[in-house]
Amino acid sequence: MRTIVVIGGGAAGMFAAVHAARSGASVVLVEKNEKLGKKIYITGKGRCNLTNHSTRDELLEAVTGRRSRFLYSAFSRWDAEDTIRFFEDAGLRLKEERGRRMFPVSDHASDVTAALAGQLKTAGVKILLETEAVSLTTGAEGALTGVRVRSCRSGRDQILPANACIIATGGLSYPSTGSTGDGYRFAGETGHTINPLSPSLVPMDTDESWTRELQGLTLKNVGVRFKLGTKTVYAEEIGELLFTHFGISGPAVLSASSVLSGKLYPNGYPADKTGSKMTDAGVQVEIDLKPALTHDELDKRVLRELAAHHRQDFVNAIRGLFPKKLVPVMVRLSGIDPAKKADQISAKERSRFVDLTKHLTFTATALRGWSEAVITHGGVDTGQLDPKTMESKITPGLYFAGEVIDVDALTGGFNLQIAWSTGYAAGTAAAEDS
Repeated sequence: MRTIVVIGGGAAGMFAAVHAARSGASVVLVEKNEKLGKKIYITGKGRCNLTNHSTRDELLEAVTGRRSRFLYSAFSRWDAEDTIRFFEDAGLRLKEERGRRMFPVSDHASDVTAALAGQLKTAGVKILLETEAVSLTTGAEGALTGVRVRSCRSGRDQILPANACIIATGGLSYPSTGSTGDGYRFAGETGHTINPLSPSLVPMDTDESWTRELQGLTLKNVGVRFKLGTKTVYAEEIGELLFTHFGISGPAVLSASSVLSGKLYPNGYPADKTGSKMTDAGVQVEIDLKPALTHDELDKRVLRELAAHHRQDFVNAIRGLFPKKLVPVMVRLSGIDPAKKADQISAKERSRFVDLTKHLTFTATALRGWSEAVITHGGVDTGQLDPKTMESKITPGLYFAGEVIDVDALTGGFNLQIAWSTGYAAGTAAAEDS
């Protein structure tokens, strides 16, 4: 019987361990935290969006950059339907929400971890909590022979013999959950290339003070566009955006950050900084507050509002167009006197106001830091891994799974699907390797 050590008790690690054990291996799961799945508990605001009910091709489309090709085999062998079936068979009832996001019916992320823990127990996986992997040991021709671990309680070291090791330590995002880059160290020590690391699925700082006046306001069903210079790098025709005390967040912003991260920080993001400035010019964010209407249709709508409230001040006449908190900001940015009567607004002023409504523009100056990033962009170079098995092409018997690999995706459950798919590939391959 093959012995496999899995380093990391997060989503990918637990999944890899379950499937390695199901495939007949003796499996030891090493986790330095006091409990498994610590990051899962805070995923999806504590609800855990555990996958996206999409086809294989749709999953691949959600992967950022050119690295989607690397996941073709993994998604082909384990897709969203497989994930849904796995958790439902484990006794976890699921529900589908907007954008085909899948959540536990209970809305408790802890139930996802509990389901995985139950499957680990059923499969016979040995779990070592509060135990930190220190180094990998190799034998002839660099093949892996074991893992040196250290008990966080006693401080004692021991060698865990292993025919194979799966590194599933996560990235640098949410370091409070134990994601401190250990996997990158192991990969580097065994000769692997680590592509530059930067935070992804992360909020953004903004330059204009009026954006912070809107703190707490969520804009739903708006068009959102992110530009570098004149080039649009990410856009959603119908998206959702949240204004915060520092700038912007929400689904559209997080997804945009996954596309922008590598472009803005090609040499990596400073590991010890929050809000590291993007570029001198920043990123232009453009919101279409009324995406369902053309410019002419919106102009007619504004004209009707002004006519219906012709005796009122402009600031009051347009209240039906926007959320309450947004109205004074829109009036100020339009340059129209808020006390000017609605029937005195000129056609030129109205046109300018319509343009503002269709193109509300401001500047994002930085991605927030690692403590607020959902995932890490960058990681172990996929060119050094077998896409079918996740095994290293450099160190026989060494496998990688999850966020430690240089693959990431848009928000919406896609990144956890990457964890499940790569974890399944690594676990089954490590157990079956001769």
